[in-house]
Amino acid sequence: MADNGNIREAITKLFAGEKIDFVPNFSGMGSITMPGIEEYGYSFNQVHVDAKKMATGAASTYKKFGLHSAVVPFDMGVEAEALGAGVKYYEKGGGQIIYPTMTTKLVQRSDIEIPSDLPENKHKSFLRKAIDQAIVDLDVQIPKDLANTGRIPIVTEAIRLLKEDVGSEVPVAAWVLGPFTLAGQIMELENLLKLSFKKRDVVNRHLSKLADYLVEILNLYIDAGADFVTVREMGATGDLLSRKMFGELIQPHLTSIFNRVTQSPTVLHICGNTNTIVDLMAECGATALSVDHKNDLVETRAKLPDTLIFGNYNAYGILCEGTPEDVDADIKAIIENGADAIWPGCDIWPPVIAENVQAMMAATEKYGALVIDN
Repeated sequence: MADNGNIREAITKLFAGEKIDFVPNFSGMGSITMPGIEEYGYSFNQVHVDAKKMATGAASTYKKFGLHSAVVPFDMGVEAEALGAGVKYYEKGGGQIIYPTMTTKLVQRSDIEIPSDLPENKHKSFLRKAIDQAIVDLDVQIPKDLANTGRIPIVTEAIRLLKEDVGSEVPVAAWVLGPFTLAGQIMELENLLKLSFKKRDVVNRHLSKLADYLVEILNLYIDAGADFVTVREMGATGDLLSRKMFGELIQPHLTSIFNRVTQSPTVLHICGNTNTIVDLMAECGATALSVDHKNDLVETRAKLPDTLIFGNYNAYGILCEGTPEDVDADIKAIIENGADAIWPGCDIWPPVIAENVQAMMAATEKYGALVIDN
């Protein structure tokens, strides 16, 4: 490792558009591992609700394997929960990997009462219309004391603890869901998608409010010490939405977020095959783009020669199911294909094979040295 051996300083330079002499391997998404947290006697279920355990778990991936970052939180329920949605935590995991799951949404089918005299063949239509109307009527309220709502204070405290622990060595990061993905967490996704065509003004109203909400959360994370932040608009993948829909419905709200979050570098991540929309993603204004393993990195690099692009190994495929040889070949290819940094295509699945993570960092060191023209 070159650039004076300080990973945090080197990645800071990378975000600033300066050349560094190696390809870093870090993440702005969930990157906790069971081999890391088990050394502290933690179960997977404990690290979501305790700031110290969250921070210790996040730092363990760097301390045990050398990953060039420490990232919180680990699950997708933080933002929805703070808005009033229900989240279930699995306290008795017995070593199982069970993420916190959404149990109640702000708009959901189970809240709709079907009239007892309505014929059964009309139930489906009644439910659809009732849910649509509930989404139209929904008035999302941003908590007045957001810094102390739900698990937001747990995440911010974890960021502070990480800064004290490893913040001088590697960047500390945090992430949120994008507005559209978050909307799918607090209301029925199927109905949301249909309303995106039928009543786009309603969906835009919700996405605008959620963008405001996410800006507040991101700034809280930055104020707590996050060196960079990631917006994960996973639900807006090119596998699900057309380029036209992305440009008209998703892009404006992402642009609104990145125009207002300016205190730190930002990353936009979208899952799936994003080759049809990567240029639109770049126009949103994030400092860097993160792409999934389904993305053709060579094609993306050709389209965006001057954009910071992070990606794009299949975290589950190579770290949980692959061999060290598979890992070595994949990391080599990612570097050769033009990534500015090696990133997972999505969260690192916690029960990784330790030898594979070690092989990944070894391959990063082996193939990631660059020659900088002076």
